[in-house]
Amino acid sequence: MNFHTFGNDSGKAILLIHGMLNPWQIWKEVSDAFSNEYFVIIPELDAHTQEEASEFISVDDEAVKIRDYLQKNGKENLYMICGLSMGGRIAAVLAGMPEITVENLVLDGAPLLSMPKILIGFMTKNYISIISKSKKRDPKVIESFKKDFLPEKYLDDFLKLANHMDEQSIRNVLKSVFSAFEFKKYDDSCKILFMHGTKGNETVSKKGALKMKEVNPQTQIKCFDGYAHAQLFSFETKQWIKEVKDFLG
Repeated sequence: MNFHTFGNDSGKAILLIHGMLNPWQIWKEVSDAFSNEYFVIIPELDAHTQEEASEFISVDDEAVKIRDYLQKNGKENLYMICGLSMGGRIAAVLAGMPEITVENLVLDGAPLLSMPKILIGFMTKNYISIISKSKKRDPKVIESFKKDFLPEKYLDDFLKLANHMDEQSIRNVLKSVFSAFEFKKYDDSCKILFMHGTKGNETVSKKGALKMKEVNPQTQIKCFDGYAHAQLFSFETKQWIKEVKDFLG
């Protein structure tokens, strides 16, 4: 795991955690929008490192590594954590750690519910195939990336991480991300925004958002009708930033 930092070191800290198969650079626009006032920290998660290989063990392992970094650098009191998809799962774990305080928790499409093993197996085969074909620069995968996953400007960064990603890390990610999640009651002072769409597997995010609100009534749920998983963030980033800033007030 690597860490990238930007902005005002004397300002309150913001942590931005990317999702599965996302390069850390997807946070650049968000970082630019907040770095004048805040100190922005972006982890480059294990199995997603672009310059060298690294292994993803579990969501909890990633959360511990981030916690240790924050404590080492005196940044354990966070103004905001934003987590996208898998990063939202990691963010939700971090927010429940007693060593970390969080004023604002923003989750987008966070998978917080367990999934049947047969479905996890199907997704695992699919992701292994995507990474294998990405390493070979398969034209169909490249075109699908630009159309459905992330804007073309992040393609080179994605291919760098794909070059180092191994099959076992993919298995570990999916097994961990779709395992049972322990919903915790956060401090009432921790404001929560849970965003999700309505297409495809966003049903899982919707159910997770409702459960989060049940346990933490201060949760605000924002549903984007007709949007797929992380679509608003990926392709309408300026609007996503506006939604977050409106939430912060």
